[in-house]
Amino acid sequence: MKRPLLFLDVDGPLNPYAAKPERRPDGYTTLRVPLDSGAHQEDSGLSLRRRPLRVWLNPEHGPSLLGLGFELCWATTWMDDANRWIAPVLRLPELPFVDFGEVLLQERPDGVHWKTGPLVDYANGRPFVWVDDEQSELDQAYVTAHHRRSGLLHHVNPRVGLREDDFRTLADFARSLGTPRTTG
Repeated sequence: MKRPLLFLDVDGPLNPYAAKPERRPDGYTTLRVPLDSGAHQEDSGLSLRRRPLRVWLNPEHGPSLLGLGFELCWATTWMDDANRWIAPVLRLPELPFVDFGEVLLQERPDGVHWKTGPLVDYANGRPFVWVDDEQSELDQAYVTAHHRRSGLLHHVNPRVGLREDDFRTLADFARSLGTPRTTG
């Protein structure tokens, strides 16, 4: 049996971009990503800036995520660029990613987040957790209606990023599915 999926967004859960800009959170390191690197960004206004994008990452998050027993998958506008820029800092291997293609950043008329449909399609009936800072009740309703297995949408505050209680929630969900933890 395949492990459940853990869809990871970068900006918000891993990069607490909404934290006070003068106060890097404890345990985080600063990464500067040149805007001409090709890395996709959720804030379309960022392309107007000339300075590199500041990304805060906690290197301990990678081993903690690997130890949860999920199959990790990027679910971010960074797509494969997350393997180039984010994974090495977090000590993660190269991960699969959801290619959002033509729906990237395209608003839906029903208010469901543009990532939701592609994530349900990618999961293809497998249980999953989606860690992001942008889901709503509409997204949960969509998952409930269109996904035949367990799907947890876990919201992370973009001012603080992933915290210990978030990891507990993810571990509890994995345990509820009978997923063994791994050592990383």
